Amino acid sequence: MDRRAFVTGLGAVLAKPLAAGAQQARTVRLGWLLPAPKAFALDSFRHRLKELGWIEGSNLVIEERYSHGAGNRFIPLAAELVRLKVDALVTDGAAATTAAQKATQDIPIVFVSGNPVATGFAASLSHPGKNLTGVAIITGDVTPKRVQLLKEAATSMMRLTMLEDLTAAGLARSDARFPENWQAIEVASRKLGVQLLPTIEVRQPEELDAAFALAITARADGVLVLASPFFSAQSRRIVGLAANARLPAIYEHRGFVEAGGLMSYGPDHRAIFRLVADYVDRIVRGAKPADLPIEQPTTFELVINAKTAKTLRLAIAPALLLRADQVIE
Repeated sequence: MDRRAFVTGLGAVLAKPLAAGAQQARTVRLGWLLPAPKAFALDSFRHRLKELGWIEGSNLVIEERYSHGAGNRFIPLAAELVRLKVDALVTDGAAATTAAQKATQDIPIVFVSGNPVATGFAASLSHPGKNLTGVAIITGDVTPKRVQLLKEAATSMMRLTMLEDLTAAGLARSDARFPENWQAIEVASRKLGVQLLPTIEVRQPEELDAAFALAITARADGVLVLASPFFSAQSRRIVGLAANARLPAIYEHRGFVEAGGLMSYGPDHRAIFRLVADYVDRIVRGAKPADLPIEQPTTFELVINAKTAKTLRLAIAPALLLRADQVIE
């Protein structure tokens, strides 16, 4: 073999791993914009990024910013992250995503949100078409299932109210507000012999105490806390208010149950943020958000807090406990 050809060929073989190593060697800076710290989400995100070769302290920096329940804080926080010249922004919820969208049309945004087409984040799920992509949690089919599960746990429940977040009014409305979804909730309640009371709307954190007082006044036997990043940020407070009111409640994810809530049913948020990490990895390696289809969760979990059930004097059927993905004792 010609020596020059051999050396050229060897160089070509070595070039690929060297190029990959050079790409991996650069430090990636990410913006993390959420309503409040969510340990299980960030842990899942970090762990998946580590599997993909991005390690904090080596080639990864995560800039964490939280609104702590104050929706008007998202805009300055998003602007701050943009000034830091992050390589990508991760957002949770419509308010955070809207703030990021207003702050930049260039930096890729990977969101976890409700219907992204209805909120104007994407042209379609298959072709987002902008600098945004991510995971869409469209809960229209899940909410009626939550009504059924709460009735199975609290068999004596005859009147149900729903707690809805309107703190981000004008930015996004919960999926329950779509007429077809509302009708599905009404049908599910009627089939179970449960009267659906007027929804209790919360427009600011200070209204949470009054919301549960109103539920008691309305003689509710149960509460369905609709999916909301704001409610997630206030999970401990909401769980405490439900306990003080002695009201069985069902929530969107395990964070509420780990904080002492009765039960949750919804997408596995740990799996969601692992998926978010996959998006981020592809984007920092050169993929464009506009070309990455928005995905929907495929893994759902039921989590029950047996200790809370005992406190509420609920005798949860063994069959329901067996169906749970986790029972917290």
